Amino acid sequence: MAKRNLEGSQPSRRVVVPAKPGGLGTFSGVFTPSILTILGVIMYLRFGWVVGNVGLIPTLVIVTLSTGITFLTSLSIAAIATDQRVRVGGAYYMISRSLGIETGGAVGIPLYLAQALSVALYTVGFAESVVSAFPAFDEKTVGLITTVLVTALTLISAKVAIRSQYFIMAAITLSLLSLLFGKPLEEPDVGLFTGVAEGGESFWTVFAVFFPAVTGIMAGVNLSGDLAEPGKSIPRGTFAAIGTGYFIYMALPLLLVARVGAETLIEDPLVMRRMAFWGDAILLGIWGATLSSAVGSMLGAPRVLQAIARDGVLPRRFDFLGRGSGAEDTPRIGTVVTLIIALAAVYFGNLNIIAPILTMFFLTTYGVLNIAAGVERFLGSPSFRPKFKVHWSLSLLGAVGCIAVMFLINALATVIAAVFVLGVYIWLERRGLESAWGDVRLGIWMALTRAGLLRLRFEPDPKNWRPHILVLSGAPTRRWHLIDLTASLTHNRALMTVSTVLPSDAFSVERQQAVEAKIREYLARRGVQGLVRVITAPNPFIGAERLVEAYGMGVLVPNTILLGDSKEPSHLKPYCRMIAHFYQSQRNVIVVRDDEKRGFGQRKRIDVWWGGLKGNGGLMMILAYLLQTSLRWRNAEVWLRMVVPTDAAAEDAHANISRLVEETRTGASVDVVVANGRPFDEILRENSRDADLVLLGMAAPENEDDFVAYYERLRIRARGLPSTVFVLAAEGIAFREVLLQRDHEASEVG
Repeated sequence: MAKRNLEGSQPSRRVVVPAKPGGLGTFSGVFTPSILTILGVIMYLRFGWVVGNVGLIPTLVIVTLSTGITFLTSLSIAAIATDQRVRVGGAYYMISRSLGIETGGAVGIPLYLAQALSVALYTVGFAESVVSAFPAFDEKTVGLITTVLVTALTLISAKVAIRSQYFIMAAITLSLLSLLFGKPLEEPDVGLFTGVAEGGESFWTVFAVFFPAVTGIMAGVNLSGDLAEPGKSIPRGTFAAIGTGYFIYMALPLLLVARVGAETLIEDPLVMRRMAFWGDAILLGIWGATLSSAVGSMLGAPRVLQAIARDGVLPRRFDFLGRGSGAEDTPRIGTVVTLIIALAAVYFGNLNIIAPILTMFFLTTYGVLNIAAGVERFLGSPSFRPKFKVHWSLSLLGAVGCIAVMFLINALATVIAAVFVLGVYIWLERRGLESAWGDVRLGIWMALTRAGLLRLRFEPDPKNWRPHILVLSGAPTRRWHLIDLTASLTHNRALMTVSTVLPSDAFSVERQQAVEAKIREYLARRGVQGLVRVITAPNPFIGAERLVEAYGMGVLVPNTILLGDSKEPSHLKPYCRMIAHFYQSQRNVIVVRDDEKRGFGQRKRIDVWWGGLKGNGGLMMILAYLLQTSLRWRNAEVWLRMVVPTDAAAEDAHANISRLVEETRTGASVDVVVANGRPFDEILRENSRDADLVLLGMAAPENEDDFVAYYERLRIRARGLPSTVFVLAAEGIAFREVLLQRDHEASEVG
């Protein structure tokens, strides 16, 4: 499948969002939405339960561990945000530009769904608290109306929505002050200062309940497209929100254990309302926390959807979701889609089952962000130059922490989230998306390739030998049979390079690169994995010799040259000289003389005319085995044919060859032909006229003039035969050992 270029070949889909000189600042665009999400429902309705179950010291440990993971993630966010211009999409934008469009989409789509459903989660929480204070109201009606009002607020303007959060912050601040100046309800429980009483929940169970309280750092990141200076605002605002939240969460347990006993903390979710100086201030804080979180999610989710659509991650019919409106580029269409999802969730059910999976999606985003920053820093690419530098080990430690917390919170939800993300990734891979930006994956492969090259041995290794083939194909469309045969020999496990030599006086560097790109695209459309190399030279023979001498890196060079037979009589001498050059360079040579009418026929039968394992025999057996075990030739039968002068010699030869075939387990059938005075050419034509492919050994070119004459005779011998391959073994390796090594491996496995 041809790849879909997201920004190169489709200019109509390229949307570049300019910097916003009048955008949101650090306090309004990052700190405010982040701290309001951190100081949320968990703090008001579950923090007393946390302290009552595990006690003061373990609570402080839980807060520190949770904040530590969030802080490590914020370091990674700061590194990425100060290296690149973070545009609409926040976390999705960072991940897609670092780890690639597939990874970004695989995380971005679940992140959007999580944020869209989070709107419903918060409005349902708000509705429950309202109904608890005013029982006459209907919870579902309150939830639906609240969701619509929150959406309307965000549609008016992101700035208006942010300003509304100032009032919510004021309510939360008032509630905390009221709690600070409140009164004790009971005598202090001495056991809370040291640990949990009998029957309390375990440390990790309580940790799992508390951790979502510190996962609000994405609220500011998701507004990156509305920030005036994301590179400065995201790190500063995020760190400030984390520090403020940590201080509050470390101070609150001191108040709670000094004023309330363990049993009351566990059983009464609204215990803070009872101990506060003005109890209703706590209720206002709860309402403010749920509404602010709903507003933050409704602001962030459509912008993630907008970025995903603009990058072409979604199918083409959903391109309209990437549109923005007004000077603020507000994603109105995306907001309406998010509203529909949220209303459906509010109307149809209980989100208790969905909530853990949502948490998994958020933590997945955190983990992938940490991996992105850690890998970028570890590779040390010159292009990665963040102003805020973080050691790669801290980022990867944050990733490990995210994964560990996911399993501790809910192992089943972790598996569900992982399967969902993997499924989206595979779907995007199969769609063949192609981005106009680079990503860190190339750097990873470069690092692995370098490490592998430096560790490869220069001595031939029979156990791991494969035919790394350089195909002198010329124009692939005209000589596709050469590439087709090579693909069957390499099995997409060995290296295949398709090469073309162009006239040096007719092709500029730009045209040469264009030809190379077209060949690469042609191979991709035909489903062939291979490298492409195009060079220029005065003539194709000189160019091929130069290519064989220079092509490769370190020990990783083509060990086999595959080419077509030259049909031009005037080219015979330079052609033979080229084959001699390949042989002297210790490259195996495979010359394909194709039957233009039949091609490779039905690919049912391969005849190998054999003279023993020495010389070309071992290589021909390996090539036949590789063809027989390939997808295109999987039903082919390999015949190992040998000519002997007498019947007595035939009996011994048949026994020896059959034993060798059994030892090597190549699956070939044996046919020993008695000459009885007949010439070999006659025997060859008589026995192989119905084959689909014939393999013949080729003599070593010791003398140039003699080899030209010999090759001409070889051509005459092949006339009238089906497609024929001439094989010349030149590599400094004993192919007998390759065959027997395969047998040794098979016996070990068996």
